[in-house]
Amino acid sequence: MQVLKTGIIALSLTLICVRLSGQPAVDVKGEMALIPSGIYVPMYSSENETVPVNAFYIDRVPVTNNDFRKFAEEYPEWGKENVKKLFADQGYLKHWTGNSQFDLSLAQSPVVNVSWFAAQKYCECQGKRLPTIAEWEMVAEAGLTRPDGQNEAGFNRMILDLASKPNPTILPDVGTTLQNYYGVWDMHGLVWEWIYDFNSALTTGESRGSSSPDNALFCGGGSFQAKDVNNYAAFLRFALRSSLKAKYTVPNVGFRCAKDAANP
Repeated sequence: MQVLKTGIIALSLTLICVRLSGQPAVDVKGEMALIPSGIYVPMYSSENETVPVNAFYIDRVPVTNNDFRKFAEEYPEWGKENVKKLFADQGYLKHWTGNSQFDLSLAQSPVVNVSWFAAQKYCECQGKRLPTIAEWEMVAEAGLTRPDGQNEAGFNRMILDLASKPNPTILPDVGTTLQNYYGVWDMHGLVWEWIYDFNSALTTGESRGSSSPDNALFCGGGSFQAKDVNNYAAFLRFALRSSLKAKYTVPNVGFRCAKDAANP
């Protein structure tokens, strides 16, 4: 974790958002939902472990191809053909045909095949950031009519059904799956999403109260120490995050941005 933090600090110092147009950051009023402060219970945690979460804003929908095109035009170093190999693998924006070109049918569908570095830099250049795992999961836990979807009839089954659907060849437009209690769309069933501290999903045996590093790490054994064994969709997210590295690009992983409520 310390290595990632050090890398993030270094990148923040070197990858500065120098706007070609000289225009101010985008006004996000109305594009983000305000999420009140609350408590997040980690999937794998000690008996009474909770994480307090301050109020924050989060994008109502994932970032689209059209959104990212504008970013790539303004910051050409993040274009399909220009990105440095240090910050993205060979799959970067592979569904695009050029630095800022793609099929028009994809304009309002979520951008995918972007690395963590690219997603974080996009958010920084909008005056935002990627949401933390605690923030993202708090929003994901919201049902259709209440903030605690786990107590909403049929919620777990609905989310699992959405998460289990195969990805279509062309991803649907954003804002077409479900709008939750907070007015946030597409938290489930459209794409998986990058989060700021995605690699905090990586665990060792010691972090699960075991002296054996590989004890309960495989074949679902870790579920015995999970807080909610019925939330299988959360297990899927945990498994995906554990498999990622910051430069990876994945055809069904997109992102959305967040912002501290103290600085809207």
